[in-house]
Amino acid sequence: MKLVFAGTPAAAVPALRALLDSPHEVLAVVTRPDARKGRGRGVARSDVGQVADAAGIPVLTPVHPRDPEFVDALTALAPDAIPVVAYGALVPPHVLALPRFGWINLHVSLLPAWRGAAPVQHSIMAGDDITGATTFRLDAGMDTGPVFGVVTEEILATDTAGDLLGRLSQSGAGLLRAT
Repeated sequence: MKLVFAGTPAAAVPALRALLDSPHEVLAVVTRPDARKGRGRGVARSDVGQVADAAGIPVLTPVHPRDPEFVDALTALAPDAIPVVAYGALVPPHVLALPRFGWINLHVSLLPAWRGAAPVQHSIMAGDDITGATTFRLDAGMDTGPVFGVVTEEILATDTAGDLLGRLSQSGAGLLRAT
């Protein structure tokens, strides 16, 4: 299958690596534009962009996914699907409709629980015993499309959000690849 991967932070890197190691062809990566980062506030490429650069994969950095140049580039690539992990921008319906199998999102919660931002932190703050990751097709709603798969993860008493996100990023990468 021909894919374009969309993601930005370090938590999305395991999923990109899983897809690069799969039989699928990753045509390009979509990530947020370079931004100020770290103590020195220097401009830097996203974590996903850095992995794509190292793998020799073209990187698209639209300011907004409705930008005509981006839509034209995506149309020309003609991906079958766009797996997405923490991309960081809302994708308009006409862009969601471009790949024939849609944009397939990996969300680190057991939907419908903790839709939206910071699902790992919310599950810890709520005292949940179990959380997980869900793959689903993006639609116009906030994390409301049809669900394809789920993996679960126990929340340990000693877990920080970083610990739990790290485990979910790994198990979720396998789920996204399988989806």
